[in-house]
Amino acid sequence: MTGTEKDDEGRLIAGRYRLQRRIGGGAMGVVWLAKDELLDRTVAVKQLLLSPNLSKEDAEHARKRSSREARIAARLQHRHAITVFDVADDDGLPVLIMEYLPSRSLSEVQSDRGALPPAEVARIGAQAAHALAAAHDAGIVHRDVKPGNILLGDDGITKITDFGISKATDDGTLTGSGSFAGTPAYLSPEAARGEKPSPASDVFSLGATLYTIVEGRFPYGETENQMAMLYAAAAGRFNPPQKAGPLTEPLNRMMRLDPAERPTMAEVAAELEEISRSARERSRPVLLYAGIAVVLLVAAVVTTVLVLKPWGGKVNDNAANGASTSATASSAQPGPAPAESGGKSGSPNSGPSSPPQSSPSAPQPTGGTSATGVVGGDTSSAVQTVTTYYSIMPGNPDLGWTMLGPALQAQGKAEYANWWSKASDLKVVTPAHEIGQNLVEIVFEYTYSGGRFREIHDLGMINQGGRYLINTDKNVGSRQIS
Repeated sequence: MTGTEKDDEGRLIAGRYRLQRRIGGGAMGVVWLAKDELLDRTVAVKQLLLSPNLSKEDAEHARKRSSREARIAARLQHRHAITVFDVADDDGLPVLIMEYLPSRSLSEVQSDRGALPPAEVARIGAQAAHALAAAHDAGIVHRDVKPGNILLGDDGITKITDFGISKATDDGTLTGSGSFAGTPAYLSPEAARGEKPSPASDVFSLGATLYTIVEGRFPYGETENQMAMLYAAAAGRFNPPQKAGPLTEPLNRMMRLDPAERPTMAEVAAELEEISRSARERSRPVLLYAGIAVVLLVAAVVTTVLVLKPWGGKVNDNAANGASTSATASSAQPGPAPAESGGKSGSPNSGPSSPPQSSPSAPQPTGGTSATGVVGGDTSSAVQTVTTYYSIMPGNPDLGWTMLGPALQAQGKAEYANWWSKASDLKVVTPAHEIGQNLVEIVFEYTYSGGRFREIHDLGMINQGGRYLINTDKNVGSRQIS
């Protein structure tokens, strides 16, 4: 990288990546928002920074390390990890071309909001753990898991980034003699002692990260003395969690002194998902499990039919509520059911993971047509069914009901319509798109009981008599945005 930062604005790299503005950076590099002029898409460009005081040998060492970073990062393709698209050359320095995610780091979110609720931390941690587990399976150790490297997307998804000091287990060590890679506040004891980091080290660091976010303080105490923190990390001395609630025991296991006694990252992901799921269900008065036509009525409130959690918590495989005959708005989609939301991270809980599908005896809409003018909605494809459904809800629950499969309809039409009668102003943020066989994802916003929510749903589709119906609803994530 040459010239000043201002000089670099508008500069073209590798004949196709136009730098627009700086959006981040760290000790090893600067991240830019850029335009891929060949594919006409927005990307993030990470440039290597070299200190002017580096010797020729050290500068070459840094270049090799950056190249290795690119090779390592390119191995990992996961929903909850930032994707590396390309490695370009910029005046002899390797430059990473990465997915751009409109987002804020977990550290920025905590700075604004303070300590986060255990359920929200569990949801975020589960997604990050899934990506790290995939990295470990690919032979990659991240080595710098911390709040600044966990991104919370504007659409609610969590993604881990910056494998800049990560290391493939089959690559040679490039950190150099007497140095360590990582942030002292989140280092595992063995890494702080200069030992070779392992997947278990990432488990500890993720535990230390979640500890910091839920407790509002560092595990090793509040000090700006990095060496003092490093010594505390090497000894594995951390203050017991006080605010973590259901996360207390998982965090204690993740941060055990002996790496062999820590759970695997896959085990961490499963446990955090379970905590997140349990928290959602406790806030939901009705629990409906896919494939089981049982409705538990609690406090006369029911689960939502299609409410998404944007940060992508554990999917909810609960069957959706049936719709009632009351048509209050005009859109046909399974809908979120009321739930007690607490703060910005809450939302009317999303529910059913299996939307019912209309059966031959299902009532036909009493009025209105779909966006295509066909009574009953356009159900010629899985994506079109979901698109049509969300274009007519919440104003036409009668029509929406006919577009649900048996699993969701099993919950009862009256409760379905009752929930939708309290929802309004539904807006699709990310259009329906296929993410697997008979699986469609959509992101939308809606207003419920005075609150505005953004949610992500993964919908299982079935083909019945040539019509695609929404038969399951997996709640991926939800947050209150106003």
